[in-house]
Amino acid sequence: MQKIEDVILFQLDLTNKVAKQYSQKEFDRLKLGITVEQWVVLKIVSENLNLLQNELATKSYRDPASITRTIDLLVKKELILREAIPNDRRAYNITLTKKGQLFIKQHFKIIKKHRELSIKGLSEHDLTTLNRILAKIRTNME
Repeated sequence: MQKIEDVILFQLDLTNKVAKQYSQKEFDRLKLGITVEQWVVLKIVSENLNLLQNELATKSYRDPASITRTIDLLVKKELILREAIPNDRRAYNITLTKKGQLFIKQHFKIIKKHRELSIKGLSEHDLTTLNRILAKIRTNME
């Protein structure tokens, strides 16, 4: 029987947790005032014009209740706007505020540094192979 440490899904989960913990510690050390999950939401919103709240949940792989809480927090921080869509009381359009755009612009270098650290020592071939393998695992699990 295979030890849990040798199971690829366990390794993937562990790697994800270590990466999030590292990033959150850095966010806290730098006093960014947001969580890693909030950053992901901000980045997705910045990359998509006229994004509906349910589309944001889908793109971020988060459940609707969780995305609603995150949006509420980001609205309070004045980083995003939630705008009602006429004729649809349940749908909302999510956009960045000017403050949100500036926040991403000011802090993207930090995120880029984290990303570079995470792939340090990997060749382009390694990254291509890793991306292909991860895509295959996702496909297998759908």
